Amino acid sequence: METGKIRIQDELSLEDADKILQALHGVWGVQRAEVDLENKEARFIYDKLAASLHDFQHALLDTGYHIDEPYKP
Repeated sequence: METGKIRIQDELSLEDADKILQALHGVWGVQRAEVDLENKEARFIYDKLAASLHDFQHALLDTGYHIDEPYKP
C-alpha cells in the first residue's frame, strides 16, 4: 500500500470535502481517503498496483479543483 497526499489550492467547504472524497473513491485501488479542510489537503491510501498518484491528481483536476504540483509526465 502507498500513501498519497495532494494539496488543494482552492478554499474548501464541507461540500467540497464530499466532492473530493467522491472523486478519490472513484479511483480504482483506493483503500481510504480523508480531506483536511484546515490544511487544504487530501490524503489517501491506495494499492500502487491498481492506481498511481497521477490517477488521483487527475480525478481532482477533472472535478474542477486546482492542486499544487500537478503530475507532469
